[in-house]
Amino acid sequence: MNVMKTNSDFWDTSAIIPLCVTQSATNNFRNLWRKSNRVVVWWGTTVEIRSTLSRLQRERYIDSKGLQFALTRFEAMRNQWNEITPSEKVREIAETLPEAHNLRALDSFQLAAALIWCGEKPRGRVFVCDDVRLKESAKKVGFTIRS
Repeated sequence: MNVMKTNSDFWDTSAIIPLCVTQSATNNFRNLWRKSNRVVVWWGTTVEIRSTLSRLQRERYIDSKGLQFALTRFEAMRNQWNEITPSEKVREIAETLPEAHNLRALDSFQLAAALIWCGEKPRGRVFVCDDVRLKESAKKVGFTIRS
């Protein structure tokens, strides 16, 4: 089977976690990952992932072996993606998003980084996400949402 590859897609942390830890959305996001030619993430995604995995262990959703497995998967994916680094422009855009879209701080940085990635021209660009509020905001600014 030939899988059509996209040029690149922006991935939110919420879409990467199911690739590290088996969840109900895991198969769907694995398929999306395979179809992505190039994955782009926000610079803070790595911290969000490690924080989430640590929380999942504290809440006993995963044990120490599960955590190590998830971290191994995370590191393998990390070697494949490109990151949008912090900049004045990212912060400038992010500062406008909480009020305009009712977003939390880290979600504002995610969306701002995605807007920088696409040169602030989101039409036709893919934003992969599993967070309801962030998906809604990304769609409102013009991204094509995959979840």
